[in-house]
Amino acid sequence: MQTTNPTQQSAPAALPQPAAGPGKLPGIRHIIAVGSGKGGVGKSTVSVNLALALQQRGARVGLVDADILGPSIPGMLGIPTGEPPAMTADNRMIPAQRHGLKVVSMGMLTGDDQPAVLRGPMVGKYLKMFVGGVQWGDLDYLILDLPPGTGDTQLTLAQSMPLSGVVIVTTPQAVSLKIARRGLRMFEKVQVPILGIVENMRTFTCPHCGETTDIFRHGGGELMSEELGVPFLGALPLAAEVVTCGDEGRPIVVAQPASLSARVYAAIADALVEQVHAAVTVLKPFVWKWDSDEGAPAWMEGAVQPAGARTIPVGLLRRDPRTLSLLWEDGHRDDLDVRDLRLACRCALCVEEMSGRKLLDPRTVRADVSPRQITSIGNYAIQFDWNDGHNSGIYAFNDLRALGERAGLQSVEDV
Repeated sequence: MQTTNPTQQSAPAALPQPAAGPGKLPGIRHIIAVGSGKGGVGKSTVSVNLALALQQRGARVGLVDADILGPSIPGMLGIPTGEPPAMTADNRMIPAQRHGLKVVSMGMLTGDDQPAVLRGPMVGKYLKMFVGGVQWGDLDYLILDLPPGTGDTQLTLAQSMPLSGVVIVTTPQAVSLKIARRGLRMFEKVQVPILGIVENMRTFTCPHCGETTDIFRHGGGELMSEELGVPFLGALPLAAEVVTCGDEGRPIVVAQPASLSARVYAAIADALVEQVHAAVTVLKPFVWKWDSDEGAPAWMEGAVQPAGARTIPVGLLRRDPRTLSLLWEDGHRDDLDVRDLRLACRCALCVEEMSGRKLLDPRTVRADVSPRQITSIGNYAIQFDWNDGHNSGIYAFNDLRALGERAGLQSVEDV
């Protein structure tokens, strides 16, 4: 393998404005929904902390509590309830501001003890007002914290708002995963891009002995992402301080930025930025016959930018029969030997899932192994069909970038 000198750039939190589409809201670059199939998975906590993690990376962020009948965002952010927001001269709501976020919630109108008793059509009207009838100003991201389920709220937003995509929150619990699948499929049916899955409450670490325990099952959200071909954004621990900080109106990302939970939220925010960017700049889906080069993806040098994403490819190329080249948005290029790619497969047949122990013996992989076909998998990976009959490995773009960097270090050591 050979690798060019990488440009050490992290993905920007504030992205270039994509081309305007039908119904695009002025000044708002990306509208991202956060949903779940069922309640109790920590979706609102994820929404709040994810919005704050994006804001801490320099993005301009708004947050809509789209759970009209059960608002919880004001309490998590310490925003007073029952105090109607100010209005502009043209009758647009002025959002509350807390911790650098602009926020709108039904809880600001009704108070803690007053229920919002509304029929479906009225819920839809409030939703549209909370998104399109607010003086947001310029935003990089508008985060919508959806109610659980797949009902009117989700359909109203999907059909009437220019959503950049949706993040699905689940726990590793089997019933939660099943319902999360249904929610994900609903968004797919209405052509909303799935930006990724967040697994909440994966582990609990005992504060006394330090032992970490799986609360439900191990890696359920990650397995679901692999099965459904969507990105896995990260797994959050179950931590008492997350609840305490939320109850005090100072979410964990603000109150304890050095904590494990806050660091995981930061990593999830970075992964989300790349997926949103991928939805704008990603290569078109392809099925690529390696030997004939039929169906080859584009090689878009014009899409390279200095602050581009490190793990978003803007080109794939058959440089020669033994070399796959990848051009990344930050201008870095990796030339990967196809046999090394075969040896790097991390499917369950090649790597033991629980321990990470390699099962594939390099001596069993023939020297002339090469792809028969390479297929794009969503916005985040490619899959190889090898001429030795192996075809179960999915190679995420971030893994391919890391593979190229390891190869570059090895090349330097060999000189």
